[in-house]
Amino acid sequence: MKNRLRETWSSGKPALNGWLGIPSTFSAEIMSKQDFDSITIDLQHGLTDYSIAVPMMQAMSASDATMLCRVPWLEAGIIMKLLDAGAMGIICPMINSRKEAEEFVGATRYSPDGYRSSGPVRANLIYPDYHNQANDQIISMAMIETKEAVSNAEEICATPGLTGIYVGPSDLAISMGEGPGLDRKPGKVYDAIQHVLAMAKKAGIRAGLHCMEPSYIKEMYSSGFEFASLSNDVRLLTQIVSSQVAAVRS
Repeated sequence: MKNRLRETWSSGKPALNGWLGIPSTFSAEIMSKQDFDSITIDLQHGLTDYSIAVPMMQAMSASDATMLCRVPWLEAGIIMKLLDAGAMGIICPMINSRKEAEEFVGATRYSPDGYRSSGPVRANLIYPDYHNQANDQIISMAMIETKEAVSNAEEICATPGLTGIYVGPSDLAISMGEGPGLDRKPGKVYDAIQHVLAMAKKAGIRAGLHCMEPSYIKEMYSSGFEFASLSNDVRLLTQIVSSQVAAVRS
């Protein structure tokens, strides 16, 4: 099973992730033609549900980017269903404790490492020897995005089988009494993010976060993050269209 994201990490390089919130096979295909190590379909805050997520994965099947999905919540059914459809990894929001992290990881792994039910309908078609390789290849990233999660970061990061953590800066900022927003500057939210990074490093797992600007991603790579998302398709489209219209109007 080829897994570009794991290969990137194994080579010692940080990974760049694309983010899809538009429920469109064509926009997914366009994004898949870019040089991303992985691409995430967002079923939480994007406008996408399972019925369009599957065709989006099919539209990206020619890409070597690793297909990930962010699920709406910690719920085993949708986690398993997306893995059966061919997602090679899951990002799960609002993981606040070791117990929740264990529940999340268990849903991504077959027995004896977890409790995932067997029925990889599409995954079995597109990945050779799927059942025997899935536990080693599937990526599980727990989102740390609350004060509670930050306080429990060491225990969460030590969860057996967890691939990594993924910081959600906006929700984290809100939980700490500040306004939402990515690319946090030095301050208490930034310090919390750095603490989570340190806990991930201590546990020997991957650390990722959602970013806005390329320059900030490079800064976070330098600080030790190994996975970063470049904005999302909605913001990127809005940004280029608004700048072009403004250029004409000027």
